Amino acid sequence: MLTLLSALLLTLLQPATTGERAEVMPVLPERERAALRNALLEDRLENLLPGLMEARGIDLWVLVAREYNEDPVVETMLPATWLSARRRTILVFAREGDEVRRYAVARYPVGTMFPSAWNPEEEPDQWAALAALIEGHDPQAIGINVSEKHGLADGLSHQQHQELMAALPKKLRGRVRSADQLALDWLETRTQREMEVYPRIVRIAHDIIDEAFSEAVITPGETTTDDVRWWMRDKVTELGMEVWFHPSVTIQRAEREAVQDAAKLKPDEVIRPGDLLWVDFGITYLGLNTDTQQHTYVLRPGETEAPEGLREGLAALNRTTDHLTEAFEVGRKSNDILKAARRAATGEGLRPSYYSHGIGYHGHGGGSPIGWWDDQGTDHPMGYRPLRPMTAWSIELNNAFAVAEWGGQDVSFRAEEEAFFDGETVRFMDGRQTRFHLIPSATE
Repeated sequence: MLTLLSALLLTLLQPATTGERAEVMPVLPERERAALRNALLEDRLENLLPGLMEARGIDLWVLVAREYNEDPVVETMLPATWLSARRRTILVFAREGDEVRRYAVARYPVGTMFPSAWNPEEEPDQWAALAALIEGHDPQAIGINVSEKHGLADGLSHQQHQELMAALPKKLRGRVRSADQLALDWLETRTQREMEVYPRIVRIAHDIIDEAFSEAVITPGETTTDDVRWWMRDKVTELGMEVWFHPSVTIQRAEREAVQDAAKLKPDEVIRPGDLLWVDFGITYLGLNTDTQQHTYVLRPGETEAPEGLREGLAALNRTTDHLTEAFEVGRKSNDILKAARRAATGEGLRPSYYSHGIGYHGHGGGSPIGWWDDQGTDHPMGYRPLRPMTAWSIELNNAFAVAEWGGQDVSFRAEEEAFFDGETVRFMDGRQTRFHLIPSATE
């Protein structure tokens, strides 16, 4: 039962607003964070995992991690006060009817969610204890985390795999199979309770971008792009959170002859009036990640708005986004979503590049990416998984647009926003950018 933890959830998390922006969520003290994370995890283990295992036909799932050599899935199942595996930590999930029994074949119980199933005084050999536990359940399908294509589902190391197989009775070895699809299902599926909090995490990330792309941080003619990057890093640290990649802040300028020339600007380029800035930024909080790309325009003296051509480019970017989200359909493979979105966008005269991905426990999360920034082919070997409901996505893409005020120069407009697919509709968790951040020139 989750009575106490449920009460905590209800206290901390009221439903997000129905408008575009999510409600502000305070950054919680560590003890409250831990309680909330554990509540969300226990809900997943009790109410989500049994159905996932049944759907994939896995009777017993074995996950093995070693200290400093973590299985990515095990990391998502540890209680909040367990920051890593200890020695060798083995988690076992055994289906019994509609329920799943959970065990830790480890020297210690793993919190209260995984009671210890190994007494080293009675059986010094950890592998023998695991084999006895498995044999006692007599599973017909034993899942392990090995995968040819998906690193997140390939957490069982070579040595641990060898020792596991050697420990199993011969009759059980032939029942061992890859659980990579189950692992990806676990990683990519979001629960209703998680979706009470996730939009508010995105709101925190958006608020940091709002401040970074403002005159409180940027003084045209003085501030550099590197200054903005490190301000964002310091802000996240100040809030007691982490980034999962170093922020990117780059400039596109009218005098550049091609979009690619923006890469030739120095990392510490001074921001000037007339610049179009772009940021790529992601935080980790409560075990969930964000990944956001937005634009700001630095006003020239006398300007009150970005040039019309830039605004048209941003509008075209949002139409490009719509073509992707409108292609979402349960059961449709990522490659086919990409094909449908590209057909619709190019049919409108847009010039898109799609490279969206799942997000959640990892910034580049489980599931099949929808396109790659360097490969827009619709037969990619990673694009085979059908779209599933209750999944979160970073809707990431760009669209090239010729800006009249910049002499017809192509400008790369880029978007990335978190969205949730409930099986019928795609909803941006905290809205999306429909207008530029604006920074007044220093002379105003």
